[in-house]
Amino acid sequence: MRAIQALCIVFVGAAAIATAAVAQQQWPARSILVVSPFVAGTTNDLVARLVLDQAAKQFGQPFVIENRPGGGGAVGVTSVVHAAPDGYTLLLSSSAMNEAVILHKSLPYDPLRDLEPVAMFGGQPSVLLAAPDKGFKTVADLVAAAKASPGELKFAFVGAGSGAYFTAERFAAAAGLDVQHIAYPGPVEALNALMAGRADFYFVPLPAAQPLIAQHKVVALAVTTPYRLADLVDVPALGEIGYPIPAYLFWCGLSAPLNTPRDIVDKLNAAIGEVLGVPALQMKFRQMSVVTQPMSPERYGKFFADNLAGLIKLRDDVHIQPLD
Repeated sequence: MRAIQALCIVFVGAAAIATAAVAQQQWPARSILVVSPFVAGTTNDLVARLVLDQAAKQFGQPFVIENRPGGGGAVGVTSVVHAAPDGYTLLLSSSAMNEAVILHKSLPYDPLRDLEPVAMFGGQPSVLLAAPDKGFKTVADLVAAAKASPGELKFAFVGAGSGAYFTAERFAAAAGLDVQHIAYPGPVEALNALMAGRADFYFVPLPAAQPLIAQHKVVALAVTTPYRLADLVDVPALGEIGYPIPAYLFWCGLSAPLNTPRDIVDKLNAAIGEVLGVPALQMKFRQMSVVTQPMSPERYGKFFADNLAGLIKLRDDVHIQPLD
């Protein structure tokens, strides 16, 4: 009797494994939920919808993006961390998740430990802009002026948790600058202060910077990408002149719950890589000033980890205090 019971257990176990394997091979057999931990309409949200609408055509199943804002993104991220790792619940991961680690004393998840990296979509570079009446023509001019008058130059930002704030802090730390931090209630006020000379420099998302550069209302000193951009070919990249700070002000990609089957992760990564190469989609991204950057899951994981490590170092170096 015991032998029969043992055989039954073996057969049941084998059947369960076989059923799971078949289900995995048939993935996706239904729609896939993608949780966006922030409100609809952000750049990350729009990028994800463009990419995943195309990917849905390859899989024959829709990707349903659901916005779950709250708790600085913690509500949405936590819901995915605790979801079944079956490929039917995914996360729109982004730069904001790493910033949340710095801005909050504790989070109910660890973005590196609790999630599987799937694919990188891309990011929106920023431009280091200078006030037009300051006489700065290059980054070297700005750095020299800041070092000649420690504590006098002012950088503009909007909110201590903004991407522009972290980018400016990293640049100042990399260049060894002692500068003033001037917060403004919104990007319009910050740009007006820069154009009027009340602020000396400001890291601005590419879409907002381009028209002001074309109208000569500001001076473009550098872009944050590792290489020059086709639309600003005369503006050097910070990476090429010795300041390898993060390339993107905002970036986004796709993550999954821990232990999601590797073949599902690979299928998603391959499909997204193909989508990012579609000319029509690339044209839309260029109009949005988004630079696409396909990556393997491993490379995306390293990108994510390196970005977080850089923010943690910045927090410790300049003593950034959490908001709560």
